[in-house]
Amino acid sequence: MIRRTKIVATLGPASCANPKILENMISAGVDVVRINFSHGTREQHLQHAEMTRSIAQSLGQTVGVLADLQGPKIRIGRFEQGRIKLNVGDKFILDSDCMLGNQERVGLDYKELPNDVEADATLMLDDGRIVLKVSTVSNNQIFCIVEQGGVLSNNKGINRKGGGLSAPALTGKDIEDIKVAAEMNADYLAVSFVKSGDDVRKAREMLYAAGGRSLIMAKIERSEAILALDDIIEASDAIMVARGDLAIEVGDAAVPALQKKMIRAARMNNKLVVTATQMMESMITNPIPTRAEVSDVANAVLDGTDAVMLSAESAAGDFPVEAVAAMARVCLEAEKEYLVNVDRRQPINHPATIEEAIARATMFTATGLKIRAIAALTQSGETALLMSRRSSKVPIVALSPHESTRRKVTLFRGVYPVEFGKDLNDPEIILQLAEDELLSRGIVRNGDIMIMTIGEPVGKTGGTNTMKIIRVGECRTAEGSGNVQNN
Repeated sequence: MIRRTKIVATLGPASCANPKILENMISAGVDVVRINFSHGTREQHLQHAEMTRSIAQSLGQTVGVLADLQGPKIRIGRFEQGRIKLNVGDKFILDSDCMLGNQERVGLDYKELPNDVEADATLMLDDGRIVLKVSTVSNNQIFCIVEQGGVLSNNKGINRKGGGLSAPALTGKDIEDIKVAAEMNADYLAVSFVKSGDDVRKAREMLYAAGGRSLIMAKIERSEAILALDDIIEASDAIMVARGDLAIEVGDAAVPALQKKMIRAARMNNKLVVTATQMMESMITNPIPTRAEVSDVANAVLDGTDAVMLSAESAAGDFPVEAVAAMARVCLEAEKEYLVNVDRRQPINHPATIEEAIARATMFTATGLKIRAIAALTQSGETALLMSRRSSKVPIVALSPHESTRRKVTLFRGVYPVEFGKDLNDPEIILQLAEDELLSRGIVRNGDIMIMTIGEPVGKTGGTNTMKIIRVGECRTAEGSGNVQNN
């Protein structure tokens, strides 16, 4: 319980082919695994989720599972020779009727693209490596001039600069994959290419209909999502700053400021936030990160992100364990600076619920007193989430009898899940056993001051209404002398 920022690692051949590698990744610091539904089968997804949980259990740890929907497949088709080379000034046609491409044209997986563009629109292919300017649109053909050339190969993605593509966030494949996410009891469901809060609400409705109860994460990667950010955050439980496609649509120079804005907005609204894309990209083929990558991860930590994410580095890279270890090392170092001052971005509005009032009082007290730890006895994890929105160096231990709650809090910054409280209903016994639990784990020692929060009556979800300040061991000392004192 030292590192506060959580690490999300994408699963793939590099991390799943050998269970020992995944075990080493978890030992190195993985808190949540991401299962990318763009690749693999239903059976593989279910197997990877089960393998993760089994390995985590054998290590005595809790690891969350994030199921990431593919979203609309806006890509070109295939070429006769697999690839072509485009030069600046070349004429090139995107043709939705073309079956197999050549030097002059290529087909489209997304057949509606001709309806979404017009003359002078700019199209970015292969993560912006190829840039096409639209000269005219005729029926199912988009006639373009190459503004930035290079090698173009099969099935590369397409973005429109400035946004404006009408593809829905949820495709037929996504709808089926939501059922798979429900079947695996995913802790988080990431919805790709959302444009509005309604995209998130629709995904949640489908998930609940399938029997799932994952927290919903909206991936912010379209320019339209920036305009609808408040609505999307309101509809979501978490957001992901998905910087890859977002940078193509809004321009790479705009992303750093947007990242800070999104992290700040999520925290202010008591929502979670993950920062993703190319964080340690060079570690796909190298055992150490570049200095720029170290700074990138550190800045996300300093911005207040809940988690940083590895993509290809852990899914297909040569050094997945080293990438996790490097990310953990950078997070720890950055957090030293982050915790020098109390976060100045605290909300000034009044608490909306009793739970929020207790959470704020707890964190205010933790800042003022020399509190060793906070024990949040929680059914749903809500109070632990609210506490985690307030910056503090004090660890928040989420004590819960529910496995689903413990897995969800793996993404909460500064919160650590511990199994506790099953079949207990006496508040005094619970508080004493909770103190013993933290003592046995070495989180606190006799004489330390700690805070406990609990809801009465015990076992009611969303019922945290009590904060207690306790000097560890004092109650037992008093009992031994025959003079029982209240904590």
